[in-house]
Amino acid sequence: MIEELKDILVGLDQRISAYKGRLQDLQKKRSRLDEEIATIKKYLELAETLYRVEADKAKLASLSSQIITDDKAVRSLPLTDVTDQSREILLGRSKYVGMSVPEAAHHILREAKHSMHAKELFQRLVEGGMQIKGKTPLTSVATSLKRDKRFRKVGPNTFDVLEERLTEAV
Repeated sequence: MIEELKDILVGLDQRISAYKGRLQDLQKKRSRLDEEIATIKKYLELAETLYRVEADKAKLASLSSQIITDDKAVRSLPLTDVTDQSREILLGRSKYVGMSVPEAAHHILREAKHSMHAKELFQRLVEGGMQIKGKTPLTSVATSLKRDKRFRKVGPNTFDVLEERLTEAV
């Protein structure tokens, strides 16, 4: 009787080990597939964006070939201005135009969901089309965030967004 129980336990132990091994293999495969799916999604999104850009270019090219006449002269549509502008919008180079430094930094930090050094914030602001003038623009960014109550300093020239709390009337 004891021998039979030992045999059963050994058999079950072997099955458990086999199932654990198979589970680990499947989890590794799933992880690789998840990574591959994420990569394919990025490529698909990029291809769709490029397709829309090229389709827009084709539409603009056909429009520019048409001539608009007005009372005084004949002129063609400014194709390059429109395509350059749409390209800038597509690349995000006008994302923060017209915003203050704190407003734009607030958007950046909320999207990133982590704190950032003023240097990285400055780089993203410039990439988003913001022009920060002055001899020390990096210092200007840091100073404007120190003075704004929406931000907290978490390290040297490193900032995070304070969580927005809902206020209730009592």
